[in-house]
Amino acid sequence: MGSKMNKRVATLAMLAATAAAPAIAEVQGMVSGDPQAGEQLAGSCVACHGPGGDSAAPTFPKLAGQSERYLAKQLLEIQSGARPVPTMAGQLDGMSKHDLQDLAAYFSAQSGSGGAADPALVELGERVYRAGIAEKGIAACAACHSPTGVGNPLAGFPALSGQHAAYTVTQLQAFRSGERSNDPERIMRDNAELLSDREIEAVSSYVAGLRP
Repeated sequence: MGSKMNKRVATLAMLAATAAAPAIAEVQGMVSGDPQAGEQLAGSCVACHGPGGDSAAPTFPKLAGQSERYLAKQLLEIQSGARPVPTMAGQLDGMSKHDLQDLAAYFSAQSGSGGAADPALVELGERVYRAGIAEKGIAACAACHSPTGVGNPLAGFPALSGQHAAYTVTQLQAFRSGERSNDPERIMRDNAELLSDREIEAVSSYVAGLRP
């Protein structure tokens, strides 16, 4: 059993290292957007995501400072329905691919606020994030999202530092159930499906308190 688990950990680690290739291929056709043009399009985003994308509501993600490539990919997939987000229904209707790239460039250029971790969850959250859980075949989050949570912009892996814990919990649960499935090489689904509720809560709290 131990050998099987070790093999799974090794496989997940390899996928984490190589998933950049398809992620890059997916966003290769995107050119850098115009932040000023994006600002003109972002007026309706403020209600949920806050001024400059620095959301104060824990159920809506902070967009400020997020990777432009990651944001552009998510916006395109939300618009197409590849990533179902009911609260975004109709919000991107009529926007061109260029508009979405401009929006991504605008939010990426903004500065977001930090967050705080629950002290009671830090030990478990840090272990999951930095080392994974070998006995369950769960790879370390830091392998893709970096030790400080800044992500990997080139590969399209998102920044997590300072993100609302409640939002991260929701996304990990969605990956675990398969409700969200727009992750390259199934990296998020394969890892999240093995996480317990407590582990999801802990690692989500931990990344909220990370500082770049």
